[in-house]
Amino acid sequence: MKFRHNKKRNTAFLYESLVRELTKTIINEDLGRKAEVMSLIREFFKKGTLLAKELELYKTLCEAKQLKTRIAEKLIKEAKSQYSQLDKKEIFEQQSSLIKKVNKSLSMSVYDNYVPQYTSLASIYQLFNQDMSPKKKVLLEEKILSKMVDKKVLEEQVITKPYDKIVMKTFVKNFNSEYKENLLSEQKSLLNKYIMSFNNNGLELKIYLNEEISRIKKTIKEYIDNNNETEEIRNKTNNLLIVIESFKNKEVGSELVTKVLKLQNLIKEITN
Repeated sequence: MKFRHNKKRNTAFLYESLVRELTKTIINEDLGRKAEVMSLIREFFKKGTLLAKELELYKTLCEAKQLKTRIAEKLIKEAKSQYSQLDKKEIFEQQSSLIKKVNKSLSMSVYDNYVPQYTSLASIYQLFNQDMSPKKKVLLEEKILSKMVDKKVLEEQVITKPYDKIVMKTFVKNFNSEYKENLLSEQKSLLNKYIMSFNNNGLELKIYLNEEISRIKKTIKEYIDNNNETEEIRNKTNNLLIVIESFKNKEVGSELVTKVLKLQNLIKEITN
């Protein structure tokens, strides 16, 4: 029988759907709905909760890239081992409580939000939750494994996660000291949150990016409305706004952060 993915029982899908709903509330300046979404994220996914632990295992496999095959295989094995130790009954009850609150306070439309890594999350859900034949199990693990190792090496610099809090604080302090003359205050805030995101689930970075992107869009629109620009410039600006709008469907990482940093410079220039 063909496997059916129950997305409402996929903890990572629930989390990503809520994060994207949060993005929409910020863009639409719906403060009441934003508060509702934030409340649910904090209640069910704060550090130490069972769903947060399960989410971390999903993220471990879904976000791992450019690994050696041997390392990727060990990561899959360890993730499965840790998942097997989680209380499945309690996970189901927590999911049920979250689903009930989403349906009541937000609406079922939340589950229709576009989640870029949906296919990968569905595969991991199947790996964690389904009994299957040895052949299907091997093929599924191979599918997940290929996404962890068959990626081209990025040409951009990757910031390694600082594990020690003292090292983290020193890193941020030195970073601010070195670049304080060249960076805008909002750029330093963004970079600091990006650095700190390696030491948590990145929620604060996502919230900051959503709010900053909304601010940038609003500023650009106000500039065009208040200035008598040529038709060519207006067309280019509208194309830029379309690109910025597409950011909400992109993964939060160094590429997106870099683009927002450049936009922050642009906003500074046009508002001076």
